Amino acid sequence: MRPVSCCRDGILQDLCLESLSSSSTSTAPDKLSLLSLQSKMKCDPQGYESELILLYRHFDSTLYLYHQQAAFNIAIATTAANNNTTIAKDLSHLAMFLSHAAPYYPHLLSDFPKKLSDLLHNVAPALPSRLRCDLTRAFILLVNGKIVEFEDYLALFVELQTLGDKALKKLVFSHLIERIRGLNQKHKNEAKNRALQNVLFSMLQEDNELKAKRCLVLLCDLHRRRVWFDDRTANAICRACFHPSSRIRISALSFLLGYERIEHGDDSDGSSAEDDMMSEKSDVFISRMAIYKAHHKGTLSSKKKKKAKLQRTIRSMKRKQRVSSENSNSCYHSPLNHLKDAQGFVEKLFSCLQTCNERFEVRMMMLKVVARTVGLHRLILLKLYPFLQKYLKPHQREVTALLAAAVQACHDLVPPDAVDPLFKQVINEFINDRSRTEAIVIGLNFVREICLRMQLLMTKDLLEDLARYKESREKQISTAARSLILLFREVCPSLLVKKDRGRNSDANARPRAFGEVIVASGVPGLELQQSDDDMNSENDESVYLSSDNEGAVYVNEDNYMLSAGAKSVYEEENDNRQEDDEADKLTSDTGDSDGLNEIDDEEEEEQESDGVDDIDEDKEDNEKLSTRKRKFVGHDEQQSAEGASLQAGAKAKKAAKIALANSKMPTFKIPDSEQLRRKRVDPAVFEARKKLTKEEKLESIRAGREERGKYQARAAVKQKKTGGLSNRQKAQKKEMPLAARRIKVARSRQEKKKKQRRAGKQFRGRKAWK
Repeated sequence: MRPVSCCRDGILQDLCLESLSSSSTSTAPDKLSLLSLQSKMKCDPQGYESELILLYRHFDSTLYLYHQQAAFNIAIATTAANNNTTIAKDLSHLAMFLSHAAPYYPHLLSDFPKKLSDLLHNVAPALPSRLRCDLTRAFILLVNGKIVEFEDYLALFVELQTLGDKALKKLVFSHLIERIRGLNQKHKNEAKNRALQNVLFSMLQEDNELKAKRCLVLLCDLHRRRVWFDDRTANAICRACFHPSSRIRISALSFLLGYERIEHGDDSDGSSAEDDMMSEKSDVFISRMAIYKAHHKGTLSSKKKKKAKLQRTIRSMKRKQRVSSENSNSCYHSPLNHLKDAQGFVEKLFSCLQTCNERFEVRMMMLKVVARTVGLHRLILLKLYPFLQKYLKPHQREVTALLAAAVQACHDLVPPDAVDPLFKQVINEFINDRSRTEAIVIGLNFVREICLRMQLLMTKDLLEDLARYKESREKQISTAARSLILLFREVCPSLLVKKDRGRNSDANARPRAFGEVIVASGVPGLELQQSDDDMNSENDESVYLSSDNEGAVYVNEDNYMLSAGAKSVYEEENDNRQEDDEADKLTSDTGDSDGLNEIDDEEEEEQESDGVDDIDEDKEDNEKLSTRKRKFVGHDEQQSAEGASLQAGAKAKKAAKIALANSKMPTFKIPDSEQLRRKRVDPAVFEARKKLTKEEKLESIRAGREERGKYQARAAVKQKKTGGLSNRQKAQKKEMPLAARRIKVARSRQEKKKKQRRAGKQFRGRKAWK
C-alpha cells in the first residue's frame, strides 16, 4: 500500500504534466520532452516562463516528497529511494534541466543553487549513487555557468569525495583540477588562488582524516602539474609530515621523496588526458629513411609535408627529453626546495624520528627526507651521523638506502670530525678480507661517493690499502677500487702511490681545506677576450682557443688541433724549422757573394729563351709562399723549406695523435657543490652489478635490434623496389653517343689484335718427339 504522500505526489505529477501539455502552444500533438523544451527555452526565454515555473514546482514537490520520507523513517529512506527509481530519475532529470536553464532565468531560479547544495550537503550519503552523481553534475553546471562562486562551495566538493563513491570521487576531483587550472591558464590569479588555498590549508590541518587526505591529494596533484607551484603550497605539503594521522604523514613523506602520485588504488584519478597523450607521443622515433625521404624523395609539396612531419617528430622528442630531464632533476621541483625554515623542519622531523614507534618503512621514509633536506640546503645536523652509525651493518635491512641517506647528508660545510667515526665504521664493517664480495663492493662505492663530497676524510695510508683491491680476482671489486683511484687522480694525486697517479695528473692538486672559499679576483672569461685581441694584433701562427690551462686547444698553420701537452712539441719543431730557414738564408746570401752558386752560361741562355711565362709562374709561386708567411730565395731553398714543413707537419700529426691518445684516457669529471646539492643519490649505485646469464645477454641484444628489419641481400632489395630506377641505374642503361661507340668498337678491335699477336709469339715449349 502506497503512502498518502506518494499518492499526492503522483497526482501532482500527472496534473503538472497535463497542464504543461495543455498550455503548450506548439503544433506538435505529443508532450514536449525536456531536451526539446530546453533548446527552445535557450532560443526564446520569455516565451517559456510558464513552463519553467511548472517544472520548478514539480522539482519542489519531488524534493518535498523525499524530505517527508526521510523525516518519516530515516532507516527505510534509502531503501525507498533505491526501490522507487521513478522518483530518482525525475529528480535527476529535473535538476539537470533547471541547471541548464538557470543562466537564462536568474530571477526565477535564484534559490535553486541553495536548495541543490543543501540537498548534497545534508542527505548526500543517503542518496543512491546514480542520483548523487547526477545532482553533483547539475551543481557543477551551475559553477561553470558562474551562477555560484567556486570558492564558496570548495568545502562541499571536498566533502563529497569522502563518501566512498569512486565515480563521484573521480568526477569531483577532475572538476576541481580543471577548474583551478582554468583559473591560472592565461595568468596567475593570485586573489582566487589565495582564497582557495586558505580553505584547503585549514581543512588539511583538521583532525578529520578523510578530508585532510583529499586536500593533500589535491594540493600534491596541483603542485605536480605546476599549477600551484609556490612557496605556500610547498610549505603546506611539508607541514603535513607532522599531521596526527599516520596515513597523512606517509602520503606527504612519499610525495616529498619524489613519487609522482601519492594515491593508491582507487585514488588514481589524478591523471588527465593530456598526460596520456604525452605518454603516447613519447614513443615516436626518427629513422634515417624518414630523413632521406623528407629531403630527397617526392615532389616539392610532398617534401614540405614530410619536412613538417619530421619537425613535429623532433619537437615531440625534445619535449620527451625535457620531461625526462625534469623527472630526473625533480629535486628542483620538490617542495623541499621551497622550505622557509629548513633547519627547523629538519630538527622537528628528526626528533619525531627518534621518538616515533612507526614501522621500519615509515622510519626509513622520514630518514630519507631528513637526509635529502640536509643535503639540499647544506644544513648542519650533527646528531644525524651518530644515529646512522647504529644501523650501518652489512646484514642490516635496506643497508644501501641507509648508505645513500648518509652520503646525501654530507657536504663541504659539515666538519670532517663529525663524519669520521661513521666513515671508519663502514670501512671496518664492509671492507675486510672476511666480508663477502657484495659487501666489499658496497663499501668501496660508499667511500668513493662520500669522498666526492668530503675529500678530507681520506688519508694516505687508508687510500693505499683500499687501492690494493684493484688486484682482486673479482672483477666487481677491482672495478670499484679503480673508480676510487680515478677519483683521487683528479682530487689529490699525492695521496696515491706513484704507479697509480697516472701520467697527466696534476701533482699540485689538493682538496680545499675545511671552510676555505675561492674568491673571484676578476671577471670570468676575460682571458678569452685578451687572447682574441692578441691573436688579431700579432697574427701568430698558432691560435689559442681556450683559457683553461688543463683543456687548452691550439690550432697550428697546418690546421691540426693540438692540446696543451702537444703544443710544446709543436713549438719546439717550429723553432727548429725557423732556425733551419735562417741558416739556409744565410748560406744562400754568402753563396751569391763568394760565387759558390754560379750559373752556367748555357743555363742562362735557356732561362732567357723560356720567356716571360716562367717569370709569371715564379711570381705566382712566390705569392703562394708569401700567403703562408715564408720567404724563400732560390729553388733549393724552396725545396728545403718544403721538406722541413712536411717533416714538421708529420711531427705535428704525431704530437696530435699523442694528445688524442692522452685525451682518450679515462677521466673523472668532478661535479661542483651546486650539482652535488641537487643530485639525488640512488641506492643502486652502491650495489654490485649482477652478472648476466647468456639468455639475458641475448635478450638485451635482441631488444636493441627491434627497430632493424630482417637482413636481405642488396639484389633482393633492388628487385622488391616499387619506385622508379635510381640515377645510377639510369646512367647504366643510357645509350652512348655515336662517336663514343665507334671509339669503343675501335679500341676493342685493337685490343683483340694485340691479344692475338701476343698469343702467336708465345713460346709453348719444345716438342718431345723432335
